[in-house]
Amino acid sequence: MLLRLSARSIRRSSSSSSFSSSLPYLFASASPFCTAPPMAINHPKDEAYLSSVIPKRIKLFEEIQVNQLEYLRALPHDPIKITLPDGTVKDGRKWETTPMDIAGQISKGLATSALISEVNDALWDMTRPLEGDCKLQLFKFDSDKGRDTLWHSSAHILGQALEQEYGCQLCIGPCTTRGEGFFYDAFYGNLGLNDDHFPKIEAGAAKAAKEAQPFERIEVTKDQALEMFSDNNFKVEIINELPADKTITVYRCGPLVDLCRGPHIPNTSFVKAFKCLRASSAYWRASKDRESLQRVYGISYPDQKQLKKYLQFLEEAKKYDHRLLGQKQELFFCHPLSPGSWFFLPLGTRVYNKLMDFIKEQYWKRGYTEVITPNMYNMNLWETSGHAANYKENMFTFDIEKQEFGLKPMNCPGHCLMFQHRVRSYRELPIRLADFGVLHRNEASGALSGLTRVRRFQQDDAHIFCKEDQVTEEVKGVLEFIDYVYKVFGFTYELKLSTRPEKYLGDSETWDKAEKDLKVALDAFGKPWLLNPGDGAFYGPKIDITVSDAMNRKFQCATLQLDFQLPDRFKLEYAAEDEAKIERPVMIHRAVLGSVERMFAILLEHYKGKWPFWLSPRQAIVCPISKKSEIYALQVKERIHQAGYYVDADISDRKIDKKVREAQLAQYNYILVVGETEAATGQVSVRLRDSAAHLVKSIDDLLEDFKAKTAEYQ
Repeated sequence: MLLRLSARSIRRSSSSSSFSSSLPYLFASASPFCTAPPMAINHPKDEAYLSSVIPKRIKLFEEIQVNQLEYLRALPHDPIKITLPDGTVKDGRKWETTPMDIAGQISKGLATSALISEVNDALWDMTRPLEGDCKLQLFKFDSDKGRDTLWHSSAHILGQALEQEYGCQLCIGPCTTRGEGFFYDAFYGNLGLNDDHFPKIEAGAAKAAKEAQPFERIEVTKDQALEMFSDNNFKVEIINELPADKTITVYRCGPLVDLCRGPHIPNTSFVKAFKCLRASSAYWRASKDRESLQRVYGISYPDQKQLKKYLQFLEEAKKYDHRLLGQKQELFFCHPLSPGSWFFLPLGTRVYNKLMDFIKEQYWKRGYTEVITPNMYNMNLWETSGHAANYKENMFTFDIEKQEFGLKPMNCPGHCLMFQHRVRSYRELPIRLADFGVLHRNEASGALSGLTRVRRFQQDDAHIFCKEDQVTEEVKGVLEFIDYVYKVFGFTYELKLSTRPEKYLGDSETWDKAEKDLKVALDAFGKPWLLNPGDGAFYGPKIDITVSDAMNRKFQCATLQLDFQLPDRFKLEYAAEDEAKIERPVMIHRAVLGSVERMFAILLEHYKGKWPFWLSPRQAIVCPISKKSEIYALQVKERIHQAGYYVDADISDRKIDKKVREAQLAQYNYILVVGETEAATGQVSVRLRDSAAHLVKSIDDLLEDFKAKTAEYQ
């Protein structure tokens, strides 16, 4: 049985077994320098690379694999109990029974569709033997975990096709952060990839899928990894950053041997549909001072039907790209003299301010206090907060009078200074500080993408300082705030609790308590939530909120993070009820919109350019039928303007049908036609944006409609 499992039996684990590892995704590592320049690469295909480097890796992989299999063969295969989500208990053997075996016992269909399993809340390869009594859950493509695993594995298939076709040096290859496919970065020398290269890449991926290559896993020492990847300086750089005693995981599918945390799908045949989407340039480590890479984006599915549906969706979505709509509606633009920092035109500024006013109104109702904090700070502040060590490469820094300063990428350290500036009492808590301050993050130029990835932005950022016994209620209050706002926008959303990552500040006991507090608050909120192990911020666990828009696309917007670390690092204190006792507050980071820019883009696409009345920059336009009614049209416009609504008047000499049609195309919510009859009666003929029907109303009744729609966020 063990020999039949081959290398599939050595899989990633978060348990304490001899070969288990808690290695973080190597794709997410960061390093300030490379050990050596990349080796020269010839194109279109480096035969020497393919004939020497790849066979060497495979030989080393197989040698290590044999030794590890022999070790497992000698272990006792004691009976174990496997508990399924419905409470059913299956019998198995330690180091022998796999999740795939259990899936086969349940049904043949499940065994051919389950992509990944979860063992005691840790993701686990379907073909990896279980190591003891456990809880087991199986996931297909219709789950986030199954989908992300298929796309992660597809990135390896893409990497294999790229390496085989071009002999390139592979760098990193994760799922995309937006949850739509995957990409792989690689170094190709002077070659620039484009759509013309995609057929060959897709043919390579199809070949790999047809061969049903198993995803095999081994664990190696640092020295073994350095030997295995000695011909790829990007991988060497990653490996050199790891501690000497760190167990490193390596996966193989067919000729591809790659550093990877895993886990993966059982074999490449599960990827039935594969498509390259686009290619772009990228920098290694997202630094303009590093090597220029080529990034290929892809998408994959377990059947062709889903791929076809997705490609049709992409064509539809292109019509509503916020960059296209923003230009068409004269909302915003970007200039090459300030990349990643957008200009909001008068109409775009109306929407931007409406979003902030909406949140400010909720602040007033929910007990938040607005503050204003500086835009730049001495780097000593960021050293205290920990951002200098963990985030500096994403900051804009500069010297002033021989001292280093940085533009703020977030507001939290400044809010700590505000809490700290005088003695605090328990009677003041909770303190909810809200700040729309301008933030700057040094995103790589290749990563910039419309309003969704920028360098200059504002957040509806707030920090709550509270007592430990107030955490549950405060977190619940934030979740209710988020729920209210997203219902107004028409979003559905998912909640995930992201727990302690590999690199974190503080001690494990504090983290355990913070995670427990968030679990209690989520349960009290009463909506379903999922566990997302290891994806917390470096300073604390968080609740991630993923919204789905009208086109069922997922976005990360709101965030809620519990932080015991910053109050400790800044020595924040308040006087407890026992006045002789000093306590440390808990800090809750939260944003509802997230970046206002990003939410602007999401809403523009979500509404397909058709803004609801309350948020619209073009709420009404008055169209006189002839010159005789122009004066009345301007009087109507002024009346609506004085009532506080955005209104224009079309007093051109065009025919009324053309005026109405252009107003509809410009997405005015209300088109108010006036002629001599309306002027004589003090009324307007009302047409709605998406309707040919019209009715006559008095100005007072019309303004009552406007007032009701605004109050109800319609």
